[in-house]
Amino acid sequence: MNTIGQDFLELTKYPHLTESHKEQGVPCPPLEVPEPNAQLISLPAPESLNFSAVSVQAAINNRRSRRKFSSAPLGLAELTWLLWATQGVQEQLPHATLRTVPSAGARHPFETYLAVANVTGLKPGLYRYLALSHQLALLRANENIGRELATACLNQKWIANAAASFIWVAVPYRTTWRYSERGWRYIFLDAGHICQNLYIACEAIGAGCCAVDAFDDDALNALLAVDGKEQIALYAAPVGYKI
Repeated sequence: MNTIGQDFLELTKYPHLTESHKEQGVPCPPLEVPEPNAQLISLPAPESLNFSAVSVQAAINNRRSRRKFSSAPLGLAELTWLLWATQGVQEQLPHATLRTVPSAGARHPFETYLAVANVTGLKPGLYRYLALSHQLALLRANENIGRELATACLNQKWIANAAASFIWVAVPYRTTWRYSERGWRYIFLDAGHICQNLYIACEAIGAGCCAVDAFDDDALNALLAVDGKEQIALYAAPVGYKI
């Protein structure tokens, strides 16, 4: 094992090397990063979404990483379904949320950004899903968002053909507040839970996606206007209808 791997295991193994901030009585951090100045877009209620039934067995059997997409626009209802399936809030507790995916201690340290290129009813641009209120926040309109994301992802040109790309930004302190250094392990595990749900949810609407973690960290953080420290772009997945 290399030195980095050894250091990571030493830093995150039990017992905690340091008492967590929760154990020290430090107040819980916010459950969501606010967007006070963004244009907000209401999304269809989750219970109103209705698609053709697909069995769990079929969705799992058909799941593949797909890099070729139809030119058809993704519907707003379909995009809403994918957002709900990956980060939908089912119950809000005083210091946690219960969602459609598991998370260590129900901390849910991720914010979902969307590079929208071809979605019915939405301007191309950068958005963020506000899970607590089930809304989209338009961060900035940008006709070239798909190409700019592809460039940040080491010039993977196929990404520019996606109808929308999910980009998950970790807010580490949301998890490390409770679990100290060990929380870093849980953040990476949580990312896997979210992306796997996206794969399965895509199958229900005839769409596909492909997980992406090959990108220039600084370039992607800059594209999203996050600092790479308190908020870190960690994972992405372009989505579109299957060809």
